[in-house]
Amino acid sequence: MVYTSEVEHMCPLAKATYHGPAPIPSEGKWVKVKEIKDVSGFTHGVGWCAPQQGACKLTLNVKDGIIEEALVETLGCSGMTHSAAMASEILIGKTLLEALNTDLVCDAINTAMRELFLQIVYGRTQSAFSEGGLSIGASLEDLGKGLRSQVGTIFATKAKGPRYLEMAEGYVEKVAVDADGAIIGYKFIHFGRMMDFIKKGDDPATAMDKSRGSYGRTTEEDGAVKLIDPRHE
Repeated sequence: MVYTSEVEHMCPLAKATYHGPAPIPSEGKWVKVKEIKDVSGFTHGVGWCAPQQGACKLTLNVKDGIIEEALVETLGCSGMTHSAAMASEILIGKTLLEALNTDLVCDAINTAMRELFLQIVYGRTQSAFSEGGLSIGASLEDLGKGLRSQVGTIFATKAKGPRYLEMAEGYVEKVAVDADGAIIGYKFIHFGRMMDFIKKGDDPATAMDKSRGSYGRTTEEDGAVKLIDPRHE
């Protein structure tokens, strides 16, 4: 340790009482965090890339400073999905500090990791007041049937109005319109359910029919004048 001459000539004084760091809530306990291993928590965060072309929702389950579970969901960039595949292998087993200082391939995933780090070390996790935290695998509860991310995709123009393409329930195949031309409901195909039916032996046409559903008013009795294909009409 090298000291400047000014410090060398100072007389030593006693340090006042040391109270340590402020405690943070961590899985149902108040913890004074001094090392990464003192931190546990389950939380989500969102990151974006430099051109803001795509986004990443990252979910981590951290136990004693180690990332035990990671869910990486990406949107808007085809290359980001491949980066997510690599990040899922990189993240698990690392300490929070290692993950923060590791290139996770994609700007958006790196940014999401930064946001989660801040949440976790400041005790702002979703499991902050849950005794024992959440079980490994808890992130899968955020996914729909068939373990597919819930995605909303809506397109609209001033000239032609909105088009619902994908909703939480699934792929929108028909949009119901009333006499005024306003959307009053939609019919959808739940891809997660459809794939489950196919894996169980149903032919694709049967599986698709069994996976259809509707939301809102989609029949003539309910005021639907017509059903349109939002991708082609």
